[in-house]
Amino acid sequence: MKFNTPISLSALANMLDVQFVGSADHMVNGLNEIHRVQQGDLVFVDHPKYYNKALASAATTILINKEVDCPEGKGMLISDDPFCDYNKIARHFRPDSFVVGMRGEDTVIHKSAKVHTTAVIGSRVVIGAGSIIKSGVVIGDDVVIGENTIIHPNAVIGGDAFYYKRRPDGYDKMHTCGGIEIGDQVEIGALSSVDRGVSAITRIGSGTKLDNLVHIGHDTIIGKNCLFAAQVGIAGCVQIGDDVILWGQVGVPSDITIGDGAVVLGQSGVSKNIEGGKTYFGSPAGEAREKFRELALIRKIPQIIEKLG
Repeated sequence: MKFNTPISLSALANMLDVQFVGSADHMVNGLNEIHRVQQGDLVFVDHPKYYNKALASAATTILINKEVDCPEGKGMLISDDPFCDYNKIARHFRPDSFVVGMRGEDTVIHKSAKVHTTAVIGSRVVIGAGSIIKSGVVIGDDVVIGENTIIHPNAVIGGDAFYYKRRPDGYDKMHTCGGIEIGDQVEIGALSSVDRGVSAITRIGSGTKLDNLVHIGHDTIIGKNCLFAAQVGIAGCVQIGDDVILWGQVGVPSDITIGDGAVVLGQSGVSKNIEGGKTYFGSPAGEAREKFRELALIRKIPQIIEKLG
């Protein structure tokens, strides 16, 4: 997420009531998670395992819970609770908004788009030419929808990211301030849900089709011309290439990459990165031919036991 107006390191430290390391005039242009940071962004880190990764990332400001050597050209904010302070920054620059009525603020709907009167549209939404938003659809804040895209009844586009920090007394919610980009000629089925990025973008490429009851988690990037059947569940931060087919009830956990043209057969569970151009099956998913061979051998186990007995 980029700030509307950049803020100096010293001003941000004053806002959070924390110490800073680096030039007081060092500017912060936005914030983001470690896997999506860019020059000028702030990133938070609160575990020694990830200190080096954060310090060496493209981020130029690091919100951290330990005093360490500050890389040249960067700034640091020393916080007792980086997660909490990151949330404070996110809420300050992108506070929660609540739609009163059926339309939010700064929303642009092309004159040729068709939006049902029962659809709720949030703030800073763009709906392109020829797109159709059907009854009961909810579109949250910061969603961009391309041309000739169809959103079927009761889909939710722009729910909060499912992101929490475990505390001794429960779960602390990460404030969602990212958005969604949906390309042209996309179709999203009834009762499906697509979550906003935590601080970046969840993206669905042009020509991709989602069946009913499909879930796409935060910050997931889906390529062009993909096809996902009913009840597919994709966690956050997944990278999916072009022309990928996921059949019914396929599950994909976070931080997985699926290559271009991969096909995953129904009820499979993808547990690791998979190459493109191949067909997969099973849980954990493997190449389909090998998995079917395994099943054939498993069916022979009772006969083997009988012979041995």
